Amino acid sequence: MPKNLSGRNFLKLLDFTGVEIEYLLELSADLKGKKRAGIKGDNLSGKNIALLFEKPSTRTRCAFVVAANDEGGQTEFLGKGDIQLGKKETVKDTARVLGRYFDGIQFRGFSHETVEILGDHAGVPVWNGLTDRYHPTQVLADLMTVRENFGYLKGINFVYTGDGRNNMANSLMIGCALLGVNYTICSPEELWPEDELMEKARKLAEVSNCTLNLSDDPVQGVKNADVLYTDVWVSMGEEEQFADRIRLLKPFQVNQEMIDNTGKEEVIFLHCLPAYHNRETENGEKIYQEHALAEMEVTDRVFESKYSRVFDQAENRMHTIKAVMVATLT
Repeated sequence: MPKNLSGRNFLKLLDFTGVEIEYLLELSADLKGKKRAGIKGDNLSGKNIALLFEKPSTRTRCAFVVAANDEGGQTEFLGKGDIQLGKKETVKDTARVLGRYFDGIQFRGFSHETVEILGDHAGVPVWNGLTDRYHPTQVLADLMTVRENFGYLKGINFVYTGDGRNNMANSLMIGCALLGVNYTICSPEELWPEDELMEKARKLAEVSNCTLNLSDDPVQGVKNADVLYTDVWVSMGEEEQFADRIRLLKPFQVNQEMIDNTGKEEVIFLHCLPAYHNRETENGEKIYQEHALAEMEVTDRVFESKYSRVFDQAENRMHTIKAVMVATLT
């Protein structure tokens, strides 16, 4: 059943109900089917969309641009050198100016507080393309990919391994709790989520009748997983932490042994990308030279294996972002 999300911001999944997230996933699947069938949409005809990027991204930028174009919308990219958020102009003032020009605003940057201020003052829908605390558009793509592979979400065993307190771990926990997906964070205890967020997630999980677990055992923690998910060990702007994160997280690398430890032949592997799975990038080679590690959070064998769905997942960024814009701007 269609839900009226017109005019809503999309800043974090905690702002939505499970039914609303299900609707966005259904709309995503419908829009994906139409695109594959060559059916051109016009849901965003006449809409002008601002894309604000403090942090660069290949997938987020391209997904928003193509999704808007597919539905007749126009985008304007504003990079780090084009915006003065909190420098020459307050975030509040920027929001009120851009809200007069544009019908919707995407923000990808560092502080979650920034996107919240934009959302409070723009007067038009604001969408979170990534902040330090949450990455909700990515989670929609992740859940869509899981549902495409298994045909359902409720009761799936989803294990996130790696840095258990970063924006992906946080957002996945909330998304799974809303939709009844059993979720485990497999991570060193010192990298577990904040207690306050865990409590919020547990209350949601009680309603949707799923489990939330924390494990510091990379062998037992992945048992019976249907989905294994990981992310980079060090986020942009935290590169000085590489040595410490390698020490902490090397036992939590997704490799063939971890795949085997799930006990599930049909397990799938997900990663929000980019991934350090070989030495074929400047960063990958630098990590190898400085830390003698050719593969970080996932091995190349797993990344390129039959278990991997990372490029389906990347494609689904476009379809789910399209759904968010269509749902909130029409």
